[in-house]
Amino acid sequence: MQDFGELLNNRVLLVAIFACLLTQATKLIVELVKNHKLNFRVVIESGGMPSSHSALVTALAAGVGQTSGWASSEFAIATIVAIVVMYDAAGVRQAAGKQARILNQIIDEFFQGEHQFTEDRLKELLGHTPVQVIVGSVLGIAISFGAEFAFGR
Repeated sequence: MQDFGELLNNRVLLVAIFACLLTQATKLIVELVKNHKLNFRVVIESGGMPSSHSALVTALAAGVGQTSGWASSEFAIATIVAIVVMYDAAGVRQAAGKQARILNQIIDEFFQGEHQFTEDRLKELLGHTPVQVIVGSVLGIAISFGAEFAFGR
């Protein structure tokens, strides 16, 4: 149980998680401004503006850089992981979402009329646009530096 208490003292971990949660909450505001309604589903769905994955990994990398040093191996590892996660969010997952959209359209057109299709529709919003990834990254870095400014190391 003592090990769990040590997790709660890990400022880098806590700030990264906070950045992720705050960015997810920001999606509510974006949804409200964009569609003039509160849609709480955006908090648990993947994709959307801004990217909480990007905020999480950039806050983590910035926190590691702040605590371990910008020239440390730990910062290098965290940065490479952040780049892979953001590339995946904007590249692979975005492409999978586009494919799902096209497959759903094919299914809709093919099964018009008497045909029955019993499978669920494919999820189309899987990834992020590059702008969503950049905004999430900027938020993650800003939150990490804001936490350092507010609470110190």
